Amino acid sequence: MNRQRANGNELIKSIVTVFDIVIVNLLLFGFIELASTVTPAFFHENIKTTFLIANFALLVSMQFYSTLIHHRRVSFEKIFARVARLTLLHVGIFIIGMRLIAENGGNFLAFMFLFWGAEFFCIMVSRYFERNLLAQYRKKGGNTRSVLFVGSDPANLMIYNEMMSDSAMGFRVLGYYANNRMKDAPKELQYLGSKQELLNLLEKNEEELNIDDLFCSISHAENDTIIKLIRFCNKHVVHFFYVPRMIGNVKLNFKPEMFGDIPVLTNHYAPLSIPENKFLKRCFDIVVSGIICLCMLPFMPIIALIIKLQSPGPIFFKQARTGINGMTFQCLKFRSMHVNADADMVQATENDPRKFPFGNFMRKTNIDEFPQFLNVLKGDMSIVGPRPHMLHHTEVYSQLIDKYMVRHFCKPGITGYAQVTGFRGETKELWQMEGRVQRDIWYIENWTFWLDIKIILLTAVSLVKPDKNAY
Repeated sequence: MNRQRANGNELIKSIVTVFDIVIVNLLLFGFIELASTVTPAFFHENIKTTFLIANFALLVSMQFYSTLIHHRRVSFEKIFARVARLTLLHVGIFIIGMRLIAENGGNFLAFMFLFWGAEFFCIMVSRYFERNLLAQYRKKGGNTRSVLFVGSDPANLMIYNEMMSDSAMGFRVLGYYANNRMKDAPKELQYLGSKQELLNLLEKNEEELNIDDLFCSISHAENDTIIKLIRFCNKHVVHFFYVPRMIGNVKLNFKPEMFGDIPVLTNHYAPLSIPENKFLKRCFDIVVSGIICLCMLPFMPIIALIIKLQSPGPIFFKQARTGINGMTFQCLKFRSMHVNADADMVQATENDPRKFPFGNFMRKTNIDEFPQFLNVLKGDMSIVGPRPHMLHHTEVYSQLIDKYMVRHFCKPGITGYAQVTGFRGETKELWQMEGRVQRDIWYIENWTFWLDIKIILLTAVSLVKPDKNAY
């Protein structure tokens, strides 16, 4: 059964690979036939050689960046990044190969950019339709994986709910074995018996247990049971997953790290603690912030004049806020309110009388945040990260919300994951700040460069279509 599942995934991967080859060949044919002005002359004169090198380059590229579409849990960002790398490597190898054998080529550079853009677009469109077709196929029962749970810990229920949140993932849960029934378990999650009954089944008729994945969440003290389950899984090519148990309502979200040559588990994993990731993010921050600051220079006098005309006082508003590792820094903004004594204690509200008209407009369109690019250049902030809170809020919410201070494990940002997922603006109730903190921590633990790009694009949309919570 497991071999059939694996073969099914390999078949899906092979079909997608064939489609990619067809797309690239049709695209190259179209360029040669319909876009002769940008296609190097050598391509027209040596069509067979051109197609041979193009396909060879594609096959080589696929060895490094094969499709991820068959994976059950794969985000759009990962698919986007994989297609970008695949097409860039393919075009690079293709053009280098052609340039080495071409005596006179024409404009290879222009062709490279145009062909890469067209190839990337076409393959991304195909990925969209392929992903939807695969989702429909799995919803109808094809390419599924059989899953069994062991233990009644709430952590298992969390895994189950995640699996069932999207039927396109293709998981078929058989049920769970535990000494006690799972609290708040839905009726669809069947109780199959005690752990001893499961062990008896494995000893007497283990072939009857036909599964692909086994999720176990029981005490380490039951090491004999865990070892027997692992041996069964190893023998029958079943994927074994140990799910860390929950203490009360606290999820032990351990991630692996290496302490020298010894594997250890940490409760907070930060991709930005890796020097290469930190360097990439900092370089991006400096380049983009520098460009934006230069572009803003012509508009600064206009913004300053309007602020002065509508409200006496300074152009910029400086406020002490909590930054990385809990350190305090001065956050810059265009002043959007009349000078008042409550600025460091009271959040802005929807009809706040402290706001002047242009200040209200700046807040709705995020223009007031632009001076923070200077904070980014200085190193106090990043373009993307948890929004920095005023010191008063840090003091209050750190006492009320568990893990609140974890959000300070990375630099604060001009925009953030919480802000583009509905948790922007005034926090009238505690649950709103809890939701914001949860998303901030998720961002820190799941950071990727492409996630930053996605958040920036979603923020850019808010400049055109202001958020209803932006006030």
